[in-house]
Amino acid sequence: MKMQNKNSQTKSILWVLLAVMMTIPFTSCAKKITFVNSTIVPGAEGYVKIKKDNNKNYIIKVEVSDLAEVDRVQSSQTTYVVWMETDEGNVENLGQLKSSRSFLSKQKTASLQTISSYKPVKIFITTENGTNVQYPGEQIVLRTDTF
Repeated sequence: MKMQNKNSQTKSILWVLLAVMMTIPFTSCAKKITFVNSTIVPGAEGYVKIKKDNNKNYIIKVEVSDLAEVDRVQSSQTTYVVWMETDEGNVENLGQLKSSRSFLSKQKTASLQTISSYKPVKIFITTENGTNVQYPGEQIVLRTDTF
């Protein structure tokens, strides 16, 4: 009788552990949001990954491919700048997209990874004349929907 109770308890514990282990990967994954197709640079594609860290900050990773040179989009501008709209309605400059090409590929990619204490609700990219701008320009090249 005692052996059956132990086996039953052991099975119950194992099922609970299995259930917990199955839910952890789903809760720890980063949220992935794709950019809306652009009319300004129609070939560009990309996404944003957002993950909350242990300090309750937001790790924001932006990846874009096939983004045209900034001077081809708007000749007077020199830089792509990533912006974040926060849940408080503020707009924050996250930084400049860094461009690169793969060794064996002609595909041009651009990326940015940063951390913010503010909760993002929308990410967008503009063309700017430098990186230290306080407010976004009028030409939004790529944007996400509100998430």
